[in-house]
Amino acid sequence: MFGRRLDGRAVRFDEDPIVGLTPYLMPMRCDAQVMLNTKIDYERLARYIVAKGAQGHKLSFMDVIFAAYVRIISELPELNRFVVNKRMYVRNELSVSFVVLREGPDGKMQENVVQCKFDPHDTVFDVAARTSQAVLNGRKPEVDNATYKIARLLLSPALATPIVGLVRLLDLYGLMPRMIQEASPFHTSMFFTNTMSIGLPSVYHHIYNFGTCSLFVSLGSVQRELSLSENGEVQRKRYLPLGITVDERVCSGFVYSGMLSLFGKYLNDPSLLEVPPEKVSFDQGMVYSMPPAPKKRELRKMRRMQRRERKRSQSERKSA
Repeated sequence: MFGRRLDGRAVRFDEDPIVGLTPYLMPMRCDAQVMLNTKIDYERLARYIVAKGAQGHKLSFMDVIFAAYVRIISELPELNRFVVNKRMYVRNELSVSFVVLREGPDGKMQENVVQCKFDPHDTVFDVAARTSQAVLNGRKPEVDNATYKIARLLLSPALATPIVGLVRLLDLYGLMPRMIQEASPFHTSMFFTNTMSIGLPSVYHHIYNFGTCSLFVSLGSVQRELSLSENGEVQRKRYLPLGITVDERVCSGFVYSGMLSLFGKYLNDPSLLEVPPEKVSFDQGMVYSMPPAPKKRELRKMRRMQRRERKRSQSERKSA
């Protein structure tokens, strides 16, 4: 309340009053959505992932995209802002929400939304480790996942309408309990969806009015195009398209232009992400950090435990 929230601090507009005025002109995120797009050289990125795999580093397209985003925030921290109740805030953490598949009690695959938090000093290997841990946690049994439990609680329309209305009101004035805020995947820096995994092109996904997310990124299916080489010869190229939806209120168009330029820089040469940034910039003195990324042996242990749990559940279903 009065500019104080668990997830951020009110922005001081002593440099750009025009940006500070925009939340009053566009009070909702759906008023301020802007669609952007860029594309990645598929062959170059795929060759990099294969080469790192041969060196013992398991990476995915999603890992590299997340790592590029984390590095961008370390250079353009204004992107990690959000607007609530016509006030703009500096976020005190860096997080990404995304969907994972988990096996339900009946053996059928179900969707679950998880949130992964990063440190602005992270390398691509740190990001991959944190993402793997978040995926493994998202596939835990239902009793271990707060987001899934809350969603189940709200299945009844009689409960959903008043509870969601109350949560919206509490969030509006910065009074939302920490437990609910941490369980909400919509209170995040970026929401990511991999539509390539289901054979769809990249989409321009809406930004939710609920929560604090100011950026939505979609990775689409591979595109094939004809282009000219440096020698002027026609060649067939494959690209990965990114559909990006942003909240134009949080920063100027110049900053978003820089974001697209940096996405191209880091996704076309991911080796730049293998070392920590020389310098990390923080927005208006809001310094935050995370504990070190989990080690490979910790992740292997989690995978073994989940495999044993999955086999036990399958045997129980067969014997039932």
